[in-house]
Amino acid sequence: MISSEFDDIRPYTDAELPEVLRKATAMPSFTRVASFLFPGTPVQQTAQRLINSRSVDELQLTLMKELLERIMAESITEFTFSGLENISPSEPHLFISNHRDITLDAFLLQYILRLNGHSTCYITFGANLMEEPLLTELGRCNKMFRVERGGSRAEFYKALMHLSRFIRHVVCEERESLWTAQRNGRTKDGLDRTDPALLKMLAHSSPLPPAEALAELNIVPIAVSYEWEPCDILKAMELSATAASGEYHKRPGEDLASVVEGLRAPKGRVHISICKTLDADALSSCRDSAGTTAFYEQAASLIDRRIISGYRLWPNNYIAHDLRSGSQQFANSYTDDQRRQFEQRTTMLSKDALRPFLDIYANPVDSLKLI
Repeated sequence: MISSEFDDIRPYTDAELPEVLRKATAMPSFTRVASFLFPGTPVQQTAQRLINSRSVDELQLTLMKELLERIMAESITEFTFSGLENISPSEPHLFISNHRDITLDAFLLQYILRLNGHSTCYITFGANLMEEPLLTELGRCNKMFRVERGGSRAEFYKALMHLSRFIRHVVCEERESLWTAQRNGRTKDGLDRTDPALLKMLAHSSPLPPAEALAELNIVPIAVSYEWEPCDILKAMELSATAASGEYHKRPGEDLASVVEGLRAPKGRVHISICKTLDADALSSCRDSAGTTAFYEQAASLIDRRIISGYRLWPNNYIAHDLRSGSQQFANSYTDDQRRQFEQRTTMLSKDALRPFLDIYANPVDSLKLI
């Protein structure tokens, strides 16, 4: 049982589930959400199936698995994964993942874990996504927990320390695995880089030296590779607008719209690489383990190199790189038809959004230099 210290951010327990789901299905927005998630199924039937779920495990094995498999069938042409030998069903892990889609990155990993006899993992859930009460309730029923994104400097620091203690409690005491992104928010420029501040935050919940504190968490880098980047055009438009004005203000409901777009839009082939654990030996190789910035930067770089090594490059990545450079450097890595298809997608973009769109796909090719 998770300590009551974390009642403000933790997921719901099995005991809480029936009452939470009963209230959730009575919310005014349930009909709209249920019709989207389970089209063709009577809303009352979906509501009853939710209410009848007696545990998180049962909910994930029935409705959530069914929902994810439908999304995969409709939007993914081929789903593969590798590196299962790098994790053990009997050990908890802290999965630190590159972050390309708001929900699918973690949900697909959960699917792999469930498919192969592992317990599913807890998932970070940004407070900015909790504008819709129904989605908040359903998320917390699916092992998702709250991560604060704003507040004053002092409030944000307090929330981070609270989060750090929660993550360590889940992994080291509850012995449950947990997923988090390598930095705040999704990668929008194709550069998967771990924020050293994340690792510093994780280490601060332990009295041990930083290398030992992180080794306790069994950190496993995860690389998610989409042939067609979720929300690629939306990301390019956001970066273009930011470049033009120096800042970007999200419209009400924009995050929710991105969730829907990420689930529905065609993604082509998708691959997830489960990389090797950052064990004590690997972390001790990072210099200056006394806790200075240098240690966390090197540990972050170590995670980056493993994610980049596990990232699967698709023809789109090489096409974008050649279009951006105006060359034929990688022409042997794609066909004329693949290039025409990619170029057709770029016609949907403004001139200012084209470069950030190409960066999304081309930058992973350049990242190989870091390995």
